[in-house]
Amino acid sequence: MTDSATRPGLDGLVKAAGQAPGRGLPPVHLWNPAYRGEIDIVIRRDGSWWHEGAPIARAALVRLFSTILRRDPDGYWLVTPVEMLKIHVEDAPFLAGQMEAASGAFSFTTNVGDVVEAGPDHPIRVETTADGEPRPYVHVRGGLEALITRPVFYELVEMAETRGDTLGVVSKGAWFPLGQAEEAPP
Repeated sequence: MTDSATRPGLDGLVKAAGQAPGRGLPPVHLWNPAYRGEIDIVIRRDGSWWHEGAPIARAALVRLFSTILRRDPDGYWLVTPVEMLKIHVEDAPFLAGQMEAASGAFSFTTNVGDVVEAGPDHPIRVETTADGEPRPYVHVRGGLEALITRPVFYELVEMAETRGDTLGVVSKGAWFPLGQAEEAPP
């Protein structure tokens, strides 16, 4: 059994992840701490964050953790300068639940407050599930994506155009296919 002072937990992450207000995101891509472990945090398909089987109810805490989240080839990690703790993500770590269309771009707001403009640096991609349902995503940062919620995806489809047999949208000059265009009934 590990000593509580060295055992990974929420308190240690909160202390290590704290940053001054008004500063940008921490440079988690540069950190490679010696200590690596796991913590029982799950980001569920619905965007909720859970710790040891209970929801993390404080939105500010979820936002803080989202700023130290990193995706590596071997999974998702909460990273501080002193430790990396592996977590489980059921689908995408974020949800894009709001969208605005203006000036030739689609902007998405995630459930943790990130705002991204779809374009070459933040592509939209759509997977199709085994039952034929679309699963649309937008890149947020560092390999992290947001699942575009169904109502937002329907809004996007309503603004889509057809190129050949493909339905898609243009944002910041980049074309993003959303799926097959359906033929209009005669």
